[in-house]
Amino acid sequence: MAGDFLTLTQNHDFRRLYNRGKSFVHPGLCVYTMRNRQNKLRVGITAGKKVGNAVKRNRARRVIREGFRQVLPQVNSGVDIVFVARARTLAMKSTDLIPVIAKTLRSHGYLAPNPERETREHSDPCPAQKQ
Repeated sequence: MAGDFLTLTQNHDFRRLYNRGKSFVHPGLCVYTMRNRQNKLRVGITAGKKVGNAVKRNRARRVIREGFRQVLPQVNSGVDIVFVARARTLAMKSTDLIPVIAKTLRSHGYLAPNPERETREHSDPCPAQKQ
């Protein structure tokens, strides 16, 4: 599992994911994923001009970054991920994107199970009090 991530900045890295990565499309977000050989988590976030002016594009990137930050502790390392903002991203909050990001990464096999969730599901909701 990854606690931190590197940022994708090179155009050839983005193009590699667009051409050869697995993709997932949602009305508010596009996600491209692919294994890398560096055993590090690398993430890139883009927002094209169709999203809006610079202020709107920056907001879209901030919303995606925050949504991903909530899922980050469960993400496996050794993966490249590119998030592409869409026009509907502006109408969404980061809490709306968390399930979309988690579903995408889980379906591609890059999300580790959440140990907190498993212990809560398997623990007794009303333990008998011992006296």
